[in-house]
Amino acid sequence: MSNNSWDQITAITSMNVRNMSQRAASSIVALIGIAGVVTVLIGVLSIAEGFKAVLEISGSDQVAIVLRNGATDEMGSGLQQEQTRLIADAKQAARDEQGPIVSPELYVVVDVPLKSTGTAANVPLRGVGPQAVKLRSNFKIVEGVNFTPGKFEVVVGKGASMQFSGLTVGSQLRLGTTNWTVTGIFEDRGSVAESEIWTDATVLQGAYNRGTSYQSMRVKLTSPSAMQAFKDELSTNPRLNVRVFSEKQYYAEQSKILVTLVSTIGSAIAILMGLGAIFAALNTMYSAVSSRTREIATLRALGFGPAPVITSVLAEALLIGLVGGVVGMVVSYVAFNGVRASTMNFATFSQLTFAFTVTPQLLVQGLVYALILGFIGGLLPSLRAAKLPITTGLREL
Repeated sequence: MSNNSWDQITAITSMNVRNMSQRAASSIVALIGIAGVVTVLIGVLSIAEGFKAVLEISGSDQVAIVLRNGATDEMGSGLQQEQTRLIADAKQAARDEQGPIVSPELYVVVDVPLKSTGTAANVPLRGVGPQAVKLRSNFKIVEGVNFTPGKFEVVVGKGASMQFSGLTVGSQLRLGTTNWTVTGIFEDRGSVAESEIWTDATVLQGAYNRGTSYQSMRVKLTSPSAMQAFKDELSTNPRLNVRVFSEKQYYAEQSKILVTLVSTIGSAIAILMGLGAIFAALNTMYSAVSSRTREIATLRALGFGPAPVITSVLAEALLIGLVGGVVGMVVSYVAFNGVRASTMNFATFSQLTFAFTVTPQLLVQGLVYALILGFIGGLLPSLRAAKLPITTGLREL
């Protein structure tokens, strides 16, 4: 492109931008529409990011989860006590002075009312073994004390205590046919464990008539590289019929359903709302072209080509998209980032607490979408302006 063309583009574009104040009302409508779309898009997708983040920080490559063969989650699994002993005897299991660092676990879903609505929600009640804390390196009691093995006592994850009623230290819970005492609140760096209630696995077996069965077995390995050897040893044992995951792999698979669902819904909502924003931008830019008919015709008569005219209209539309996108980014970050909520984990049909997470990637995605909306909204009006016959425009003089 010649220097003359660039000069024309610069001159007409700067003039057009300076005159935007004359179209303030329609420009603000388009800007608000785009900002709203960006806010909703980032807000919805931050749900998926928050859910995924909780599951990602929950997993370790050095901890294995053992389920019954064919099971994809703990709810559909079952292990007998003899099987848990065989698993604990594996050569790859890490050991300390108390023996193998393992935790045979039982998983029950109980009804606990939400603080926000009072309606009952499915909350995981997990029975754990004596070594369970050693398998969660970030576990710590932040209020009260841990439960006493052999008693009807529970400790509650911090996320669950914030979202559900009656989960404070000293409170009594009626779960099943048994009254349980909350003795403590624990943290685990925001992991999925913070959505759960924990108790002694043996006590939970008796309370829910589960005999000596468990649903999963967590095993700390000597190193992450021992995972394959651990799988091979268990798969070749004729007395076992099990499936082995690393914690990281297990939680990554659990997150797929919800992340895909939320991302799909969020994108669909953004597209539908985007159509409205595009119409607002189209209306703004057509109005701008209509009010500048004589100006455009005069510029064309003076030798300005179609490209500068198209560029000037697109520049105004993109500027509206840019400002709208930035506003939407700021609003979504302030309104959503870090907000605590709970949602259904479709893999286990229980509630999972998490925080909305507005990542830099989501902010960039929102801004790019805003610019796309602005570009589409300005494209047709810019082409109309470029094709406007000079004689038609001059008759407006």
